[in-house]
Amino acid sequence: MRYRTLGRTGIKITPYALGAMMLGSFGNPDRKEGVRIIRRALDAGINLVDTADRYGDSEEVVGEALQGRRDEVVLATKFFGPVDDDVNHRGASRRWIVQAVDRSLRNLRTDWIDLYQLHRPDPETDIDETLSALTDLVQQGKVRAIGTSSMRGSEIVEAQWTAERRGYARFRTEQPNYSILDREIEREILPVAQRYGMGTLVYSPLAGGALTGRYRADGENANFRASTGMRHFHDERRLAVIEQLVALTDEAGVPLTHLAMAFAISHPGVTAAIPGPRTMEQLEDTLAGAEVVLGDDLLDRIDAIVPPGESIGAMDMVYRGPEVADPALRRRPPAARSAAA
Repeated sequence: MRYRTLGRTGIKITPYALGAMMLGSFGNPDRKEGVRIIRRALDAGINLVDTADRYGDSEEVVGEALQGRRDEVVLATKFFGPVDDDVNHRGASRRWIVQAVDRSLRNLRTDWIDLYQLHRPDPETDIDETLSALTDLVQQGKVRAIGTSSMRGSEIVEAQWTAERRGYARFRTEQPNYSILDREIEREILPVAQRYGMGTLVYSPLAGGALTGRYRADGENANFRASTGMRHFHDERRLAVIEQLVALTDEAGVPLTHLAMAFAISHPGVTAAIPGPRTMEQLEDTLAGAEVVLGDDLLDRIDAIVPPGESIGAMDMVYRGPEVADPALRRRPPAARSAAA
């Protein structure tokens, strides 16, 4: 496979990475198959594996798969989400970070993590606190580089300024959601990441499975769409766009999954895309399209279907800050509303 430099870290990675969220209890509970999937990806040339401490036992599956092959892998994991019922076993406080990294090191059976990522912004913790703790981990050799996921542009800038002014380690990467159906990061996140020399590892390039071609607007898989709690499989706008993309792939002779993956890595601000296969069949399909490159004509036609910077519907798992998700933060108290009226 070709290699790209991960931001300004000097680390070389492949444009296709392997997301391990579905390898383990979150997706495929057959841990032996999970190990085989990871090793098959490595044999095919993929050299970055991404997981997180809150993905069930995914870190343990990754750790088992990397035995004897650790040095050839750029290993990335994440912290922030709850891992149990303890209210302090989550977030981005120093207290949790120093525990979380040792927990991940044990699960992954390694002495160091190449890329340690803040999984979500933590509005309850000062970024100074988080960066201070992460800097210590870098200096201790437990972590080689640090990154973020689902940060907004203003949060990326604030973190970069804080690191510069306080002499902390800088966030070197950002991991946002990106696909043909979800292009909002082209407006701000990718330009900001490029400005600060950050690598960008995009997750869900197949839009949570919507761009596999399995879910269509003609009524096929209706039982699945009726039973699943994922709203993005019910969104008629997304289904209509998928039909246009299927027609485009039929004309171009490129499978939809290959088109979607090639699109995700075609943006100059994207370092790598992270598909998350659950089965060996899904991995093999991804690998089969690794050499697909989209010409300007195809990219222009995709732009005509989903304009740059736009999104069609929304992924259920996409991070929405508390100022949007929490009604108390976007509604004045009744007394204040009465006074304003």
